[in-house]
Amino acid sequence: MVPTLAGRIQTRIFMLAIVGAIVTAIITPLLGLPGSLGAAYQTTYIILATVAVLGIVWELIYHLLMQWRWEKDWPSLFGLLTGIPEGIVIWLLLAAHAVPGIKGSVPGGAYLTDFIVIWLCVWLVIQGPIRVPFIRWRFHGGRLI
Repeated sequence: MVPTLAGRIQTRIFMLAIVGAIVTAIITPLLGLPGSLGAAYQTTYIILATVAVLGIVWELIYHLLMQWRWEKDWPSLFGLLTGIPEGIVIWLLLAAHAVPGIKGSVPGGAYLTDFIVIWLCVWLVIQGPIRVPFIRWRFHGGRLI
């Protein structure tokens, strides 16, 4: 079954809220962000929330682009590669200080590590492990609710 737009949005939000939050909790102390650990967690979780919110807009864009594909879906690798433009846009917003709640600048290496590790973990869970607790996930167009 091809994931529906609603299913992709639900899966994205759920995966970022669960997998993204867990991975963020683990890697934030390792990123070496300036300031206190509490400030580092605040910064990384705001970035995670920004990815989730802007991800809804991205899903609308991807849905429009998929209408020109015969099977109306991306190959799995495209799902991984869509992180590139998403990561660039978030970085540009951070550089322009357009993300509310983040004080100062985020070091590029820390951002890149944070984004790539979370993106890979979420992508990997969607490729397989999500099918264990949500047996009918793929038969419901990717919808969780």
